[in-house]
Amino acid sequence: MVGHRQRRPLGRAGEAALAAGVALAVTALSGCAGDGGSDDRAAASAAGAADAAAVVRGAADALAGAGSARARTAMEMATGGTRVTIRGEGGVDFGKRMGQLLVMLPADVKGEDEHRPITELLVPGALYMKNRGAGVPADKWVRIDTTTLADGNLVTGGATDPLVAAELLRGAQEVTYVGETDVAGTKVRHYRGTTDIGRAAKAASAELRGALAAAAKGFSKDTVPFDAYLDEEGRLRKVRHRFTWVNNGVIDVSSTTLLYGFGTPVTVVLPASRDIYAGKIAD
Repeated sequence: MVGHRQRRPLGRAGEAALAAGVALAVTALSGCAGDGGSDDRAAASAAGAADAAAVVRGAADALAGAGSARARTAMEMATGGTRVTIRGEGGVDFGKRMGQLLVMLPADVKGEDEHRPITELLVPGALYMKNRGAGVPADKWVRIDTTTLADGNLVTGGATDPLVAAELLRGAQEVTYVGETDVAGTKVRHYRGTTDIGRAAKAASAELRGALAAAAKGFSKDTVPFDAYLDEEGRLRKVRHRFTWVNNGVIDVSSTTLLYGFGTPVTVVLPASRDIYAGKIAD
């Protein structure tokens, strides 16, 4: 796993809730007989890697063309021998760049037996959370500016925003095609590689560029390993990113997003300003 080191702390709001082809240059043979087969294979391998990277980088555009989808998320965190998983479920409108998730916290995150699900609204540049707890009234929302988060909401919300997860792949590099497999009954192509957060931020859609730019500044190393699964139409069906987060200790984070039910309508209604909590969030 490639390590990432945070430059500034995650913050209490994040702690509670805890995304053009490659130009290929081929040098002409110098004329040595017997080397042709080896050089041809090397060129073919390089071309295959370039094609694989281009396919993965195009996944976000394919999703925008698909319109909307249902989503399931899982964020597994491990530190000091303790492992917990936060799960979410909802939907995303890729055309409108909006989504909604219901996020379930495990009992041992806050030392309580049960927690009310946290409702999260995902929009460009902001994360809205209801049932946030920690002194926030039950009927109020908390609004977080994701462009000010050290991780750009890759980790903070307890679920990597599916929109940002797809955009993060625009920085894909060193990609290999693993082979065909099955995800939730759908035949997919499995790709494995790393993505560069800074490169992804520069190539991301304008609406989501700010969050990735913040993440690029917040991590000392931009490289993030991933496994991506694309269907025959190039749509992202599943992606797993692996982060190492430093916040009062090293936390290994595996964030998985599963997309299905393409075309299912997704409605996101943002809270009125009077329903947004303006007070101090308790520690």
